[in-house]
Amino acid sequence: MSVNPMAYETQFFGFTPQTCMLRVYIAFQDYLFEMMLVVESVILKKLDAFPSCKISPSQIRKSTEKFLLFMKEHFDKLFSKMEEVLLQLVLNIPSNVLLPEDKVHEQYPYSKEEFQALQDEICQLQQQYRAEASAGQALQAELEEQKAVQAELEKILQWFDGLENISREHGTSNFKESFAFLTHNSKKLQNVLKDVEEKSRRINKYDQLL
Repeated sequence: MSVNPMAYETQFFGFTPQTCMLRVYIAFQDYLFEMMLVVESVILKKLDAFPSCKISPSQIRKSTEKFLLFMKEHFDKLFSKMEEVLLQLVLNIPSNVLLPEDKVHEQYPYSKEEFQALQDEICQLQQQYRAEASAGQALQAELEEQKAVQAELEKILQWFDGLENISREHGTSNFKESFAFLTHNSKKLQNVLKDVEEKSRRINKYDQLL
């Protein structure tokens, strides 16, 4: 069998020419074996018609095997020649023939150096894309963080607006005065809380004594 890869022929036919020839060889060989079995069975039937014949079935089998070996040797030689002719004249695409899907290579020919340069450019573009994608993710994360900070700032502004409204309700429009007012009220509340806690402790002690 031929060892030539014949890749272009494989692209066109959809199978390797060597595989095709191998299948043809196996088919012919199987047919030869079947034919010899038929010949052997016919000879055995003929012998049954002549009981006086001293040829045994085992002798016929040996003769059949020898004849089969003889036929196979000649068949292999003939098939080798047939394979050579078919691979060269039938299953071979001439070097000057281009398949329809490869016509683009004829219109836009590229050397190995140019093809390698294109490959390098593609790799460089891929790296740039990955870098830009990573930068985009970082910007998106920063944007989300800015949104969160903006939301907190809006809450603080709302709180200051509330302070301003409270200050107006109590007749203080100046922010410093409002802050001082809130601080004073906070201290009052702290003192009230301490007083409540002290009274609660006294009540608890009194309950324990009872």
